[in-house]
Amino acid sequence: MALTFSPWPRREWQGLQTRENTMTLEEMLDRECIRRTLARYTTAGDRLRLEPFLSVFTEDAVLESEGVPEADAFRYQGRAQIAGWITRWTERADDAQAPTHAASFVRHHLSTSDVEFTAPDTARGRTYWTAYTDIGPDHGGYYLDIFRRCGDEWLIAHRRVRLDWRAQNSLFRTAISRSREV
Repeated sequence: MALTFSPWPRREWQGLQTRENTMTLEEMLDRECIRRTLARYTTAGDRLRLEPFLSVFTEDAVLESEGVPEADAFRYQGRAQIAGWITRWTERADDAQAPTHAASFVRHHLSTSDVEFTAPDTARGRTYWTAYTDIGPDHGGYYLDIFRRCGDEWLIAHRRVRLDWRAQNSLFRTAISRSREV
């Protein structure tokens, strides 16, 4: 896809043009708001910051898994259930007080993100991710999202977390299987 910019000088921004369409300044700003939501989800989740993590979801949001064995699958609806899921990562299990995972740190790195606006206040997206832990690349996949404009923000209304691969020595094997316990 060849990109061209409107020739300079112009009094007004004319938009980024492709052969298929023209991206307006408003759409570019909306995309940046969505990118900010993705970054807030990742940094808050990695740091286990409950309130910032929940703030990226609509009140009725759905967070669910895909591509995992049925025993490891999860589906949470609403911020209260999602709060239980994120809180679970910081708690200890009843079985011998084992932590939910063995990593001393987690960093989710986002890469390709393709967002398509489906209506003035909704968009869908696919974003690839890789989680790094003490062992290096630990597991990875992609997010399938539906975003909804809520005031000045674009929030996650529905997220499917697709797990494509997991390292043989992943530090998250137990954590993923325990995520259903919330």
